[in-house]
Amino acid sequence: MQQFLGVDIGSVSSNFVLMDQYGNIREKVYLRTLGNPVNAIKEGFARIKKQHGGTLDIRGVGTTGSGRHLAEVLLGADVVKNEITAHAVAASAIFPGVRTIIEIGGQDSKIIILKDGIVQDFAMNTVCAAGTGSFLDQQAARLNIAIENFGEHALGSRQAVRIAGRCGVFAESDMIHKQQMGYPVGDIIMGLCEALVRNYLNNVAKGKKIREPVVFQGGVAANAGIRKAFERVLDCPVHVPGPYEVMGAIGAAMLAQEQAGQSQAPGKFRGEDFIMEGEFKSSSRECKGCPNLCEVVCIKRGSQVLAYWGDRCKKWESSLNDSSEKLQVV
Repeated sequence: MQQFLGVDIGSVSSNFVLMDQYGNIREKVYLRTLGNPVNAIKEGFARIKKQHGGTLDIRGVGTTGSGRHLAEVLLGADVVKNEITAHAVAASAIFPGVRTIIEIGGQDSKIIILKDGIVQDFAMNTVCAAGTGSFLDQQAARLNIAIENFGEHALGSRQAVRIAGRCGVFAESDMIHKQQMGYPVGDIIMGLCEALVRNYLNNVAKGKKIREPVVFQGGVAANAGIRKAFERVLDCPVHVPGPYEVMGAIGAAMLAQEQAGQSQAPGKFRGEDFIMEGEFKSSSRECKGCPNLCEVVCIKRGSQVLAYWGDRCKKWESSLNDSSEKLQVV
């Protein structure tokens, strides 16, 4: 049976999905990137293989996320797409007719507006931590509460405390002040959830018309308090897909399957031995070939240069197909 691997490499989490030719999710892995995407890719693939147990017959690979180009090089990807496309494809498959996608991850958040399954508009926020999962992680640690129990505490609130949510620094200061005033922990947590929702709607979704059906995905979708806060403010149901945490990887796998159906050529998957037995290293340097001073990233397997990226003129990228070796010095 043919299989398709979807990989979503982010700054906080790395997600992997193994999908069969009928579109069924066979395995999924969600793990922390921990600042080392190379190790995350190798570990994620190893977990997929271990969970599956049997032989992997990977026909196609799709990658997305901020580390999608790195994953493309290590795994051998047939499709490389941005997060907007991957999330939209997955949400449309699980909730046909979806009009608005709310996606909140560890370090960024985004809104995607669709019409008839096609992305019409989107916006992303990568500036303020107050609208992301890392903000909740920090406050959970300060309150000495496991982030997994955050939503449960929020749902137990009788009256949410009003907390300033425009800025992560101000929100934290305001939360500490409310603690010192003796407000119940559950009310403070629900206040934090509502602050995150206000931040998202006032920044990421500013100027966007949110229409039903609304789908909420990304790691933060696990927080029932955030979902309730969105439903309260938007005054409509907010749907959370079962595999909410790996939707980007699902979309990447679906795109890889679509690509395979359009091509008779064999997939580009490099194989298990290449991934598991290789020693991969990445490095960067500033190219002084022109005033742009691009930061060029190089990925090697042992002494073999696999890829360059980051150069605007593509001189380094094209050097891999150049017979001269004078550029192979990163």
